[in-house]
Amino acid sequence: MTMRMHPSTHGPDHERTGKASDRGSPGALAGKRLHFVGVGGCGMSGLARIARQEGAVASGSDRSGSPATTALMAEGVDVSLNQSGDALPQGLDTLVVSAAIPPDHGEVQAAQSQGVEVVKYAQMLGRLMGGRRGVAIAGTHGKSTTTSLLCHILLACGIDPSFIVGAHCEQIGGGARVGASDLLLAEACEYDRSFHHLRPTHAAVLNLEADHLDYYANLEEIVESFAQFARLIPGHGSLLMHHESPHRLAVTAGLDAQVQTIGFSPQADWRVECLASGGWDLGGGRISDRRGVRLYHAGKPVAAWRSPMPGEHMDYNAAVAAVLAHRFGADWLDIADAVEGFRGLDRRMQHVGYADAERSVSVIDDYGHHPTEVDTTLRALRLHYQPERLICVFQPHQHSRTRFLLDQFAVSFAAADVVLVPEIYFVRDSEQDRHSVTATDLVNRLRASGVHAAHVDPLEALGDHLSAMVRPGDLVVTMGAGDVWTVARTLVDRAGGAQASQVA
Repeated sequence: MTMRMHPSTHGPDHERTGKASDRGSPGALAGKRLHFVGVGGCGMSGLARIARQEGAVASGSDRSGSPATTALMAEGVDVSLNQSGDALPQGLDTLVVSAAIPPDHGEVQAAQSQGVEVVKYAQMLGRLMGGRRGVAIAGTHGKSTTTSLLCHILLACGIDPSFIVGAHCEQIGGGARVGASDLLLAEACEYDRSFHHLRPTHAAVLNLEADHLDYYANLEEIVESFAQFARLIPGHGSLLMHHESPHRLAVTAGLDAQVQTIGFSPQADWRVECLASGGWDLGGGRISDRRGVRLYHAGKPVAAWRSPMPGEHMDYNAAVAAVLAHRFGADWLDIADAVEGFRGLDRRMQHVGYADAERSVSVIDDYGHHPTEVDTTLRALRLHYQPERLICVFQPHQHSRTRFLLDQFAVSFAAADVVLVPEIYFVRDSEQDRHSVTATDLVNRLRASGVHAAHVDPLEALGDHLSAMVRPGDLVVTMGAGDVWTVARTLVDRAGGAQASQVA
């Protein structure tokens, strides 16, 4: 299927392995007692599993039971739904807290009063990476998709990594896995500078834009934070960097690690070529019948595959995953087969189903909550589906993000015919932030930009509104990092529309 090329597995395009002593010693947590607050979360449950593999005695707590907590208990992890602090296990060495746990949480205060060490999720993830080949995927956009796709490729190619992904991907068993190899893959989030706690041997920076301006003062501070993250990579490691990023040199300057770039430019070390539908040669006498990607290294084609998801941004994410998988020993042909078989993950252009029994109104759900994500996703969906109307239900995520990026949001919905905006999802912001901007402010800016927009709230009312307005040929997209996904599910369930496949 792909153009078969066989660079030496000991050449510069494959991993340069360091000494075992450089990577730390496995089993450092053996015999330690760890308690995970918020253990039902995807990342925290994955940490608990990997810590148990290291020999730790793991327990956890959460506000309510879930399939994740049930699975952990079946595996021997003691999970409590009492988070008051009086039920904290005795003899703890470390309390691990998720990013959502406030300092005044009952278990945190109880642990501090007992002299128990309290660490954040990213700190414990960094410790676990210290004994493995850590692989960290960073960037403003695309981390979950790229990490999930890389995990899928490696599993399909017989390489068994451990991983923690911040989204559910059914194809790889959820969002976490304890594998047999020494690879540990994870997303690297820049918020709170949490990725500075990681200890990656290999990393990728997918892109870099202004975001989390409730935490960072400006873009310059964000760039420096990414540069500090890159400096964590050891000399025997590698960094794969977005070639077209205007901040590439600032991030990669002075690194001892091997640095390569990837992008659409002919000057990139790895060039991604997006090919139109129909008639292009995959190699081996096969002709593609849909959009695809051809990947070049040093000007020479090394692989090609049919695109599993709409949009050039998804083609780019797949290419990053492919390059990293090859770096870890996967064959190009096997990589291409795995990419083509990827079915996506929850809330990333996920085709939820149909809003009518005739299956004429498709319903998509997406996690996009930054202007660039909104613009890129809507354009990709319009090109792929070519609907009569594209109706977007956008739930802004955080008042601070909405206020800081209001001008960008105002022009990011150009590909939509109708935009419905519920109230802003309130998380992490102060009360001052909460009163600084409203959903109506965004709607007014959209209308001024020529977009047909309306403020509709609460979410329950959106289901009624959409049911009354959709017509055959429409495409409905729910977008946002909050609970707007419930609107898509309700719309499909209410209409009796058939459930659809995972991706568009």
